[in-house]
Amino acid sequence: MLTWGDTEKLSIVGHKVPRLEGADKVTGRAKYTYDVNLPGMLYGAVLRCPYPHARMVQVDTSKAERQEGVKAVQHYEGQTARFAGDEVAAVAAVSKAVAEDALALIEVEYEELPFVVDVEEAMKPDAPKALETDSNIRETYTREEGDVEAAFEEADAMVDATYSAPVVVHACAEVHGAVAKWDGDNLTVWTSTQGIVGVRDGLQWHFNLPQGKVRVITQHMGGGFGSKFGVQSYDIIAAELSKKAGAPVKLMLTRKDEFLCAGNRPSLTAHIKAGAKKDGTLTAFQMEAYGTGGIGGAGSSPLPYIYRALNVKTSQADVNINAGPACAMRAPGHPPAAFAMESLMDELAEQLGIDPLDFRRTNDKNEIRHQQYVIGAERIRWERRNKVPGSGEGIKKRGIGVGCSIWGGGGGPGTRVRVEIHSDGAVKVMTASQDLGTGTRTIIAQVAAEELGLRVEDITPLIGDTSYPPSGASGGSTTAASVTPAIKATVVDAKQKLFVLVAQALEAPPEELIAKDGKIYVKNNPERHISWNESTAKLGAEPIVVSGGWVEGLSGNGVTGVQFAEVEVDTETGEVTVMKIVALHDCGLPVNPLTVESQIIGAVMMGLGYALTENRVMDSQTGRMTNPNLASYKVPGTMETPKIEPIIFGNPERGVIGIGEPPNIPTAGAIANAVYNAIGVRIRSLPITPDKILTALAEKQAKSV
Repeated sequence: MLTWGDTEKLSIVGHKVPRLEGADKVTGRAKYTYDVNLPGMLYGAVLRCPYPHARMVQVDTSKAERQEGVKAVQHYEGQTARFAGDEVAAVAAVSKAVAEDALALIEVEYEELPFVVDVEEAMKPDAPKALETDSNIRETYTREEGDVEAAFEEADAMVDATYSAPVVVHACAEVHGAVAKWDGDNLTVWTSTQGIVGVRDGLQWHFNLPQGKVRVITQHMGGGFGSKFGVQSYDIIAAELSKKAGAPVKLMLTRKDEFLCAGNRPSLTAHIKAGAKKDGTLTAFQMEAYGTGGIGGAGSSPLPYIYRALNVKTSQADVNINAGPACAMRAPGHPPAAFAMESLMDELAEQLGIDPLDFRRTNDKNEIRHQQYVIGAERIRWERRNKVPGSGEGIKKRGIGVGCSIWGGGGGPGTRVRVEIHSDGAVKVMTASQDLGTGTRTIIAQVAAEELGLRVEDITPLIGDTSYPPSGASGGSTTAASVTPAIKATVVDAKQKLFVLVAQALEAPPEELIAKDGKIYVKNNPERHISWNESTAKLGAEPIVVSGGWVEGLSGNGVTGVQFAEVEVDTETGEVTVMKIVALHDCGLPVNPLTVESQIIGAVMMGLGYALTENRVMDSQTGRMTNPNLASYKVPGTMETPKIEPIIFGNPERGVIGIGEPPNIPTAGAIANAVYNAIGVRIRSLPITPDKILTALAEKQAKSV
């Protein structure tokens, strides 16, 4: 079985390497979907329904069609809009301005239908139905183990509380969008996607095209976080308009569109009752929960999360409302689960008079997390936390908290690779993966360079195009663990073919040869060597071309993390300032620690927004989102960035494991616990805003009078 060998002897894999595309991105040479401009290209725009639930009785596009510069129009008369922002019609025109003007000329007769955008209201039997179903409760997930009631009778401490987290959106730096171009019955689409192969297959199915007629390209993208999987409506609309107009069409969503219809993380409201014994053993966990993302499935949250309770009884309802649909978002289900469970664990620990870390150790048997508890506590100086929450002096009070996570992150056999070695020494590595901004090109080059004894810059990684061998979608933190084994295995095969070619010149069998430092030399006799370029020159006109795929033994799955947060709370304004996050995360063999650290930092910032500022607000009277913009939907920026200390727990023997999602999971729980430690009042609903803190402090003050 192929292995990484002695990882301490690796010179490139496992070392910090700047991103190959870094210079292109900061200079503007990197081309995103928005940057694609083709000769004769038209611009698309979409008319969206202003009502949360309405049937499009009649759509008159005649005036728009007569508008100068308009080349194609289509509409969805007779269909039903399920949320404010659903598609009604689309236009392609010679400029974006002309297209938007044409939308204003489209006349629509709507039949407004009853709607519901409040999840609690939606669960009532007589509530308006978001879809044509008997109930807005789409599905209920249940679990029952042991005897919960008996366990509560034996519990020495008990918490009965409700924890809630709101709907939040992905807020990708690059909006969703596509450019479509037909050449006869061949379709090429440039799109911002996490899975070019999935988009290709979806377009082939929609247009009933045979294999090989659709090509999808994503050279660079500005984030997806789960919102850009599979073929999307804008891919199809751009292609349909392009076919009608006989010209390429670019259709990019507006920032408002992003908030209304590009996906979200579902909410969670969890009524939890839990009990523990004096020795710290978690004995009972009972929960009734519900959540919504809007139209369509919201999934469930894996509670009681990482902790083992002997007796469990849970029920989670997935609820439809008339709002934009949910989709996967960075560790689906885990961030709200971690917030609720980590808050609960601290509350139980306090009742029992046990240190929160010791309480976790009792109920968490993961050895890696136990190491992370120790190191993280040292780095945050856990001993500084308030022994009595809220007992600090002054208006601005400090507090320290902790949160934990778990995730999969494993790879799979869906990745194929082609490696070419040319006579001029060039090495090309091709796979139809995509780079979300995580550094995929760089880790591909690192693995190939390590195996061939070359520099990273000597490798040309070619990705983001379905003309290359197929690869899986980039999600679930699976890319690194899927791509790197396939790269290594295929490069090894290509290297062996080159060794056979040069073995005679070195007067040694191929199995005695080693590639290192730009040379191929005889093992145990480095004086007998040939340079890389001299060896590849022997290829002549025929390059070495090898195809391969994922192999076992080079990747693993299952990662864990612990984060410690230090906050400062202004008790006069309610403002929370995160001072420091210590983020300890396991990822097996970190191919590039530099990109691992950047993933941890970015994920922590997303978790900070989840904890303190972000919330999709719906108006129950109009059914519309009230904050569909970056002015009122508060995404943290550089000014809110605390000191973040990423600590990589490398376990090379476990192989490569993804890290993109898990560092987003424990942040909100750690911050919530730190806030409680600072002010002595528990905020059980996200985001933890100044008004919630001031209200809680006022209630605390009133009780003490």
